[in-house]
Amino acid sequence: MAKARRTLDPYGLLQALERHRVAYVVVGGFARIVQGTEELTHGLDITPSLREENLHRLELALRDVDARRSDGRALSLEPAALAAESVHELSTKYGQLKLVPEPAGTRGYDDLRRAASREPLGRGVRPSVASIGDLARMVSALGDEERLPQLMQLRRLVELERARTRGIER
Repeated sequence: MAKARRTLDPYGLLQALERHRVAYVVVGGFARIVQGTEELTHGLDITPSLREENLHRLELALRDVDARRSDGRALSLEPAALAAESVHELSTKYGQLKLVPEPAGTRGYDDLRRAASREPLGRGVRPSVASIGDLARMVSALGDEERLPQLMQLRRLVELERARTRGIER
């Protein structure tokens, strides 16, 4: 078994997911950074589609990155097992990966993919990233005072996006 790195290499994780054509939306800190917030993250959070064929592709991608549950228990990608926990923390050779089947304030993948956008991050990687509005909805639903700065940044980004859109319409 390869030793998991502590440093995040998002390209390694995203390339494995893309190589296996996994349907997912990037959420959490990495998604907020891609959308413009000023923060640091130590892992990648994704909300995968829970359709059977996608979970099979996800299993292959997780095998490629030597993913293991951080708590040492066996990982089950059965929909019921995934839904039983809000977050599944995995250690991989590219850093921490969290599977979040239904982020707070959402109804999961199908809800998030509607407003998500494909973001070109370089190295041929174009993940589907949750929208600024959906990210604000998730942070707000957590109701955590420590996340207030993130929520304020996201709301400001929403305002800037609206102003930009209004300027284009004129």
